[in-house]
Amino acid sequence: MSENSNRESALLAGGCFWGMEDILRKVKGVLKTEVGYTGGQTPNPVYNEVKTGKTGHAEALLIEFDPSQISFSEILEEWFFKMHDPTTMNRQGNDVGSQYRSAIFYFTEAQKETATQVIEKVNASKFWKAPIVTELVRASEFHSAEEYHQDYLAKNPGGYTCHFIRKAL
Repeated sequence: MSENSNRESALLAGGCFWGMEDILRKVKGVLKTEVGYTGGQTPNPVYNEVKTGKTGHAEALLIEFDPSQISFSEILEEWFFKMHDPTTMNRQGNDVGSQYRSAIFYFTEAQKETATQVIEKVNASKFWKAPIVTELVRASEFHSAEEYHQDYLAKNPGGYTCHFIRKAL
């Protein structure tokens, strides 16, 4: 994780990593995105293993951002919790399995506290009709996905995604 006055990292999972990356890489203050795998037990996982759901890894997005332009709280509240359905366990659209779970992998206790507060706020807002089931887990090793997955939807504009920003439900 990178963290200093002008760079911080966030590690999020919310279904297929292609759609999340495609939305977040365009957000003002996001400096870098990288798709990969985290939260599992298999060493050095690759896509063909992760997609089976047997490695325990989630498809995830590592984000570097400038906290003077966008806060961790804003990333969660304005983007993460609106781009995927955080009320469905192990599912986003047609993608089903633990590798597509909703999770926030926090790097610091401050991120954990912020995430907890945002989850409470979003639940209280009734933006989603059902309660949020997003996991809140300490970040573990992040494994970069294969190169063809990086910026996939930029390279393949007609590619599949189930991610979009919901304005209201």
